[in-house]
Amino acid sequence: MNDEQLQKLVEQISSEYFEKPFCHKAYFNNRLRTTGGRYLLNNHNIEINRRYYEQHGLEELIGIIKHELCHYHLHIEGKGYRHRDRDFKDLSKKVNAPRFCTPLTDAQNITNRIYIYECQVCSQTFIRRRKINPQRYVCGRCGGKIQFSQKG
Repeated sequence: MNDEQLQKLVEQISSEYFEKPFCHKAYFNNRLRTTGGRYLLNNHNIEINRRYYEQHGLEELIGIIKHELCHYHLHIEGKGYRHRDRDFKDLSKKVNAPRFCTPLTDAQNITNRIYIYECQVCSQTFIRRRKINPQRYVCGRCGGKIQFSQKG
């Protein structure tokens, strides 16, 4: 599916479920990592994560589009468009839009990755979820140098 087909699908879903036109742009954004899509408040465009379509198919994509269209139409009308607002919850329920999307399979591996660092002097270990630059840190126990030990 390309951006033009996505645009037509969003316009079709908007008219079918919301009975209102979608007058802005919808496109795939390959930089999105942890979210299925997002509605941009400043220009009213909708960005969709292509990997959700590739891994979970058209049904998941339609659910993401419905969710983002709820934000879109409520924001345009000046109503509560945030997740916590009653207007958003009511409209989501009415059009059967999911609150969350199914997690990506490779996204789970990213969150479970850990990095283990070790002090060269006292052998104290430090477990981190993100990579750090060991040159910038010292051991909190003895002040010794830290080195990368292993990836968990």
